[in-house]
This record gives sequence, structure tokens and C-alpha cells, in this order.
Amino acid sequence: MTAPTSTAGPAPAAPPAAGPRALTGRLGPVAIVFMVVAAAAPLTVVGGAAPLGILLGNGVGFPALYALSGVILLLFSVGLAAMTRVVPRPGAFFSFVGYGLGRRPGLAAAYLALLTYTTIQVSVYGYIGFIMSGTLAGLGLPTLPWWAWALAIVAVVGVLGYRHIDLSSKVLGALLVGEVGIVLAIVAGVLITGGNEGLSAAPFAPSAVLSGSPAIGLMFAIAAFIGFEATAIFRDEARDPERTIPRATYAAVIGVAVFYTLASWGLVMAWGPDHVLDVAAADPGGMIVATAAKYLGTAGQVVVQVLLVTSMFACVLSFHNVITRYQHTLSNAGLLPAAVGAVHPRHLSPSASSLVQTTTAVALVVVFAALGLDPVLQVFTWFAGVATLAITILMAVTSLAVIVWFRRTRVDARPWHTLVAPALGLLGLAGAAAAIVANFPLLVGDVDAAGAQRFGVVSGVLLALVVALPAVGWAQATVLRRRRPQTYARITDAIA
Repeated sequence: MTAPTSTAGPAPAAPPAAGPRALTGRLGPVAIVFMVVAAAAPLTVVGGAAPLGILLGNGVGFPALYALSGVILLLFSVGLAAMTRVVPRPGAFFSFVGYGLGRRPGLAAAYLALLTYTTIQVSVYGYIGFIMSGTLAGLGLPTLPWWAWALAIVAVVGVLGYRHIDLSSKVLGALLVGEVGIVLAIVAGVLITGGNEGLSAAPFAPSAVLSGSPAIGLMFAIAAFIGFEATAIFRDEARDPERTIPRATYAAVIGVAVFYTLASWGLVMAWGPDHVLDVAAADPGGMIVATAAKYLGTAGQVVVQVLLVTSMFACVLSFHNVITRYQHTLSNAGLLPAAVGAVHPRHLSPSASSLVQTTTAVALVVVFAALGLDPVLQVFTWFAGVATLAITILMAVTSLAVIVWFRRTRVDARPWHTLVAPALGLLGLAGAAAAIVANFPLLVGDVDAAGAQRFGVVSGVLLALVVALPAVGWAQATVLRRRRPQTYARITDAIA
């Protein structure tokens, strides 16, 4: 099937033979799942986001929102997996939106994806700098500002990202096992002791799920999944991409949903439905540490404190790998400077893109430090909010692209995979995006003196980023269409 020159997406062609700019590898489903689930930072979510979801969201009913988010994203994944099988490109959202909706929307999606992963990564750099500064100072070591620790972590991540992906996958796998293990140990302690008020299904009662502010709770729940969809980014380095990528995607969504639902339920049971809100309000950031101390003793408390740091490190390393591969793909499509697409001759990694991403992270941390931003209340909270909204919009647009592509090409006639599931996922994601926008000021702390949310300067600037970056991509594609039609035609033809 010949690729058309109109704005409609082209039919996928067989990927060209591997060359000096192509990534290679033999990652299996387990290795890829480790890569993307580590990006979700399980312990950081359970220890940081879950208490905030309980406190600011729907209280006792918050665990059910992880299950709801899992269902929505699993429906989205059905279409994503179907598209992966017929579009042999490593660009994920960038490629899929391009084929389904056209090259200009595709490039706009690429820029929105870069915004998503860059903002979530830099937000965690702020948090990890804050945690390390406080933790190490408490051990009697010299006190350094948060940004100094953040820059040190950027350097370590840069070294690992520069080398072969196998090294990163092994590091992430080891850290992920530790995170999951300590959380399951806490849940086991709750199960064995019966919790603070006995074990129950109270968090899943409709009255609990709909209490408080479920829309805000849904924001925290969806944010916990950011990164799972990046399985398609590792297509070139997968052992058998047509089978490995779909399996890894399903495993990541189901695993994350079950784990977070179980862990947050255990957190509620640990303190009891009648007291969990008070505990979360007293110290949301320290809730997981206090829970570990209560059910695992001092040793468990120390382990949790250490693993919180490694959890955030795993998160930024995983997102570093995702961003570098997006940039590599864009470069090979002629949309970024050619030098960015270079592959290291020995490590077989997107080394040039890794250096660019490391430089970007350093620049952002330095700027935030110079502006005097608070690493948690501003760097972490603001930019995690941007990432949550951006990824929700991106997945909704991708669902639409999947539907349009399969309706037009008919290369896959399965209704559930190509129409029903993607449509249901689209509805769920569109609803979630609308809820996030409506509650965005509260998410980023843009409230008036009386505590009521308002769309002020902070909300306006951050929401503008979600509009501006895709607009830049759309404008670039428009210019290329007029001035460099050959490059424009290659927007969806990145080297695989």
C-alpha cells in the first residue's frame, strides 16, 4: 500500500534494515515491563500520591479509583496493542496519531509526549532532591540544597542512559523488586494483624467512591499510571515486537492497577476507615513511613525511607530512556537535528539523544533553583499536574487515531480491538481530561485567600504549556509541508 501525500496518515511500510542510526536489542516482555512500571515509581505513588488522593480526593474510597483507572487504560491498551501489530514504528503516540489522523496531528502529539515525559521527570527530580537533602542531613551528613542533589542524580541517570538499555533494565528491575517487596510486606502485616479496625471492603462501597472530590482523586490515580504506555517506544529493542510489546502493555496496566488498588486498600485498612483521613491530614508525606513503622517495626521504617529514594531514581531513569527514544525517533524522521539520532557504536544506545536529554534536565533544574521554586509544592506538584493532563489528552487522541485508522484501512476487522474498546477508552479518557482541567487550579494550589480554586497566573501558564507545545509541532509540520515536502512525508516514517 503506497503512502498518500494528503494529511491522512500513510499506510505502514515494512521497516528498513537496521543501520548505524537504528537501535537494536533483545528485550523480552518482563524486561520492558520493568522499564515502564519502574517509571510509575510504585513506592513513591503509594507513599506520596495515595495519601494525597485520600486527603484531597474521595477519602476512604480512593483505592477504587485505581481500579477504575486500570479499566479505562486497559480499554485504551487494546487499541494500542492492535496498532502496534500493524504499524512497525517505535514512535508510539507520535507514529500512531500520525498514521490515524495525519502528519500534523502526529507531530503535535510528539511534542505533547515530550512535554509529558519531561515535566514528570523534572517534577521527580525536585522531589528526590528534597528527600535526599532532608534524609542525609538527618544522618549527620553535610546539608546541601535540593538542587545540588537533583543535579547529582541527573549525572548518574545520564551515565546509565548513555549506555546500553540492558544495563538500565537490570538496574530498574532490581530497584522495582525492592519497592514492590516492601509494599507487599506492609500489606501482609495489615492482613495478618487485621488492620486498625478490622478488614473490610469499605473503600469499594459506592457511597465511599463518590464521596469528597472523586475528580481530584481520579487525577492522582491516573497520574500513577504515567509511563506504562511507553512499551511501544522500546519496539526496536524488543526480541519479538509483534508479540512482546502487546504482552508487555497488558501486563503493565493490569499489574499496576492490581498493585495500586491492593496497596492503597492496605493503607486504608492499616489506619481504619474512621481514622485514615486524620492520619493523611496530619502528615501525608510521612504516612507510608509511619505505616511501615507500625506494622514492620523500625527496620521496615528504615527500609522504606531508603527505597523511597531509589524509587524516585528508578522513575527518572526510566523516563530518561523514554525521552531519549522519542528524540531519537524524531531525529530519524528529520524533525530534529540529525546528530540527535546518532547511535553509540559500542553501547548501541541513542547516546546523542541521551546527552541532549541530560542537558535539558540540568538546565531545567538550574532554572527552577534560580527562580527559588519550592521542590515539592511547586516543582513537583505543578509539573506533575501538567504531565497528568498532557498524558490523558495524548491517550484520548491516540484512541481516536486508532479508531480512524482501522475504519479507513480495514487491515484488522476485529470490532472489539479496533472500535469498541478504543471508543470506550476514548470516552473514559475524555471525561478524565475534562475533570482534570476543571480541577486544575486546586491540583497546582492556585486558590484565593478563602481557599477556593481559581484560574490564576500559575494555572494559566501551566495550561498554556499543554496548548503551546502541540501548537509548535503543528506549525512545524505545516512549514515542512510547504517548504520541505520530503521531510513532511517522512513524519510517520522514522527509522525502525
